[in-house]
Amino acid sequence: MKRVITMVAMAALIVGCGSELRKRNNNEEQTQGAEQKVEQKVEQKVEQKVEQKVEQKVEQKVEQKAVLPKVYMTTDISPEGLKSVYDALGVPAHGKVAVKISTGEPGGKNYLKPELIGLLVQSVDGTIVECNTAYRGRRFSSEEHLKAAREHGFFEIADVDIMDTEGEIKIPVQDTTHLKYNLVGKNIENYDYMINLAHFKGHAMGGFGGVLKNQSIGVASRNGKAYIHSVGITENPDEMWGHVDDQIGFLESMAAAAQSVHEYFGEGNIVYINVMNNMSIDCDCDAHPADPLLKDVGILASTDPVALDQACLDIVFNITPEEGNDNGPLLERIKDRHGTHIVDYAESIGLGSKKYELVSID
Repeated sequence: MKRVITMVAMAALIVGCGSELRKRNNNEEQTQGAEQKVEQKVEQKVEQKVEQKVEQKVEQKVEQKAVLPKVYMTTDISPEGLKSVYDALGVPAHGKVAVKISTGEPGGKNYLKPELIGLLVQSVDGTIVECNTAYRGRRFSSEEHLKAAREHGFFEIADVDIMDTEGEIKIPVQDTTHLKYNLVGKNIENYDYMINLAHFKGHAMGGFGGVLKNQSIGVASRNGKAYIHSVGITENPDEMWGHVDDQIGFLESMAAAAQSVHEYFGEGNIVYINVMNNMSIDCDCDAHPADPLLKDVGILASTDPVALDQACLDIVFNITPEEGNDNGPLLERIKDRHGTHIVDYAESIGLGSKKYELVSID
């Protein structure tokens, strides 16, 4: 009898153990199943994130290709042509408008004439703005500078403001490789919108001058010009000439200063125009510039200063030399001064793009 009971007990124990084993197996299977589901979910999420990133990068590349900055161009170098290429930008002037030009060193003859720019300046009720020079010419002091502007006829079309007459202010620079700030004419504070209206030509120190130079050296106060030319070493115009041997640093300093002015006004408050006429190898700050050897090309405009200067460089570099239209001396000047580096560097610090879409409005 006891043996029977023992056998029954053992059978029950075996059944119980089997039941426990089945439960454990079931639990393990459930655990494994749950782990597999978690792993699958994690893998799915990782795959989704990878796919999303790839799609985003593709979309960004497509968008970048689709939204190249536009450079508008007309071959009509006239008051009406200048007004038309400005209008094509679709960024209307507002508030108090500054029109930044070079008033031209007396003796020179290639600067943008009042007869050409008057229609545009008056259509936006603009004020012609400039700053004093760092070299001791006729435009070194505000008094003499205003006399020169009057002699050149600019007062006949608008008021003229020498912006550093009452001092200068520091504005921040994003790129602090060479400059810790930008020194500009104090009166820049009086303006809400700027038209950077440059004469594209050669330059003895920069290789060429376009909107980037017009916005850096051009908007800088007299001391600010010294600071840029000396690559951040001195603000003293008389001392700067001992610190002008760093050509690459000078070009990069101009790019940084141009960017600071662009950021000061902000998108929608500043536009850029290059007039490609009377393209001497020398700038309008030269009282005795070399005669132009290139034919006049046209007027180009953009909201992107890097794209605009690059477009003008591309035009000059791609001219086939012929009698009466020789790009050789200007190319030599640009290459000798490493002039194209300013657009390379300006693009690298985020001021604009060297890639662009050229749009004829003729």
